[in-house]
Amino acid sequence: MCCLITILLLVGPRATALVWALVDQARWQVTFDNLILPCLGILFLPWTTLAYVLVAPGGVEGIDWLWLIIAFLIDMGSSSGAAAKNRHRISRASS
Repeated sequence: MCCLITILLLVGPRATALVWALVDQARWQVTFDNLILPCLGILFLPWTTLAYVLVAPGGVEGIDWLWLIIAFLIDMGSSSGAAAKNRHRISRASS
């Protein structure tokens, strides 16, 4: 069960962003000027990138900042949670 949740956290937002970028290309072009920034965003901060694409075309103001902060915290939690859990494995392997 834990592996399934981890896979969904890692693959889910990236797959969603890919499908959304293919289906609604106009929104992504309005949000980003070039292709490099959304690719890096999807690779490293997928939830934040999705939230930014959702709120950016109208301008980021007010409650939009809250959504971006929540998405960023989800990104940090999903990437750092695995590192904290596997910390003991790394220390055993090196000794």
